[in-house]
Amino acid sequence: MAPRTITRAAVAGLAAVALLGSAACGSGFDDSSGDTAQSSGPASLQILIGSSGEAETKAVQDAAAKWASSSGNTATVTPAQDLTQQLGQALAGGTPPDVFYVDAAQFANYASVGALEPYGDKISNSGDFYESLRTTFTYDGKLYCAPKDFSTLALQINTDLWSKAGLTDADVPTTWEQLTAAAQKIKAKGQVALALGDTRDRVGAFMVQNGGWLVSKDGKQPTADTPENLAALQYVKTMLGTGLAKYPKQLDAGWSGEAFGKGKAVMTIEGNWIKGALQNDFPNVKYKVVALPAGPKGQGTLSFTQCWGIAAKSKYKDQAIKFVEAMTSGEQQLTFAKAVGVMPSRQSVRDQYTAANPEDKPFIDGAAYAQGPVNAPKMDSVLKDLDTGLQALANGDPKTVLQNFDKNAKAALGGS
Repeated sequence: MAPRTITRAAVAGLAAVALLGSAACGSGFDDSSGDTAQSSGPASLQILIGSSGEAETKAVQDAAAKWASSSGNTATVTPAQDLTQQLGQALAGGTPPDVFYVDAAQFANYASVGALEPYGDKISNSGDFYESLRTTFTYDGKLYCAPKDFSTLALQINTDLWSKAGLTDADVPTTWEQLTAAAQKIKAKGQVALALGDTRDRVGAFMVQNGGWLVSKDGKQPTADTPENLAALQYVKTMLGTGLAKYPKQLDAGWSGEAFGKGKAVMTIEGNWIKGALQNDFPNVKYKVVALPAGPKGQGTLSFTQCWGIAAKSKYKDQAIKFVEAMTSGEQQLTFAKAVGVMPSRQSVRDQYTAANPEDKPFIDGAAYAQGPVNAPKMDSVLKDLDTGLQALANGDPKTVLQNFDKNAKAALGGS
């Protein structure tokens, strides 16, 4: 499965979120923030993370130990086996960890029922976080939590296969028209031009590039059925229908990065996590990374991020905020970036990061024009249905896909 895809959440995890929502309806959850008795003095913080592996677990544990030592508190970091499930159950059960990772895809589910403490603007220089990330973690006008790090999508090009198709640097596409032209030349040489993920987490970038998106900025109104989104899906449908682009399953691959690594496509659209995947599984592939081609309305990409959530029921909120302050300092974010391969969420360390990781510049530049995940609660089944429609896009009707989303989303967003 592709790294950092929203659809990775387990069914059990989504059930836990549903449990959280139902528990909140009758328990006064929304009022819990101000009712929890606070403890001053030394705190014993419980921190739950969704770790990508030993390197991330160690990096967070080391940072937590350093903070605890200097502050006189204790901080226990636990890597979850299934973060969505474990966190959902803990929140619903009234015994949440004090601090925890919150994926952007689940953020609104938690914020909408009062499970999160809206502390975001209490972090020093909170305006230093990229605006697109601040927007992702804002609900009802409040910045709830500090962005931990982020990823964006860019275009990867296999330089050997690119040259084999007779293309040069002058052919690197910067617009949809140029992408089509390059893809046609590649196809004429008997190769597949583009491996494209078959969900909103990849196809959605084309909507953004044409000035569209799925919901309004406040997350309260569906906005899929528009001329901008229709034109974007029609473009993707044409690419798929003519064989210029193919979904991973058509290339016998689990995700686009695998198809790209195996040389089954000359280009792909993935996030900066592809660097580690290729190093591990396909170390001999030579490639370059460039910004996604701009659409008719300009540049656009998608961002994927998590924040440091603080439980509304925590009795150590002040200490938890200080912990997050330490975890999101520029220096600490650069340390995490080196250890884990993530991009810092603070703009002030951008130059330092790109100096150390020049190949990631197209990814971090994307923060300026990135769209985050759908920022609305109760949307899991709606988004899953959208992905089903996109997976059949080559032979389907884009208009119907968009109309179905708006119909389903309106029901979800208008429900109690």
